Amino acid sequence: MIAATLTANSPAARSGAPEVTSTIVIGSGFSALAVAAELNRQGVKAIVVDTFCPLKQSAPLQATTGGISLDALSERSEIVRLLEHYARRNSLDIRPETQALELTRVHQSVAAQQQWRVHTSNGTLSAHSVVFTRGALSQLGRVLHSMGVTTATDVRSGMHSLGLYLVGVGDLAIPTTQEILHQAKRASQSISTRVAARELGTHAVVA
Repeated sequence: MIAATLTANSPAARSGAPEVTSTIVIGSGFSALAVAAELNRQGVKAIVVDTFCPLKQSAPLQATTGGISLDALSERSEIVRLLEHYARRNSLDIRPETQALELTRVHQSVAAQQQWRVHTSNGTLSAHSVVFTRGALSQLGRVLHSMGVTTATDVRSGMHSLGLYLVGVGDLAIPTTQEILHQAKRASQSISTRVAARELGTHAVVA
């Protein structure tokens, strides 16, 4: 079980009440931009923060294709450019200087409440759903392990029920550009469905 108690020195305790949104995307680059754009098209509010990297490289890393052809890299670069333009034009909430430090689960008393809190270098965010991209895999692994989710079968069956999603990771290799776009679209549609169901349930309770 993920601890929901915050210490007096935690980012959330220092910053006061969490900032509320529908979805938090943890990561940077192509996958995070793709998810942010798809969520916006689905009408879902989202905040994108960077993954936590405690060890900074002392020297620039050598460029690598990761097994992707130069033509595919060129195609991806063009799509990234278009996604960045879309993000600026639609004022998407992307915070590259904000790093996700810790994720905690909040036990809800009612369905409409946010169930996840992401403690960041600049405060605490609260949301119903969290999307992890490739760079945040280690953070996702720690979260699932703390909840007793240890096998691939448990991961596949349990993540979506918890409001957790993974985009930008393939079974055996780095996914292609089209695969990442498909993953982003599929995750965003699932989150949109969950948002609609929550809103419907809230209206039913009020009525």
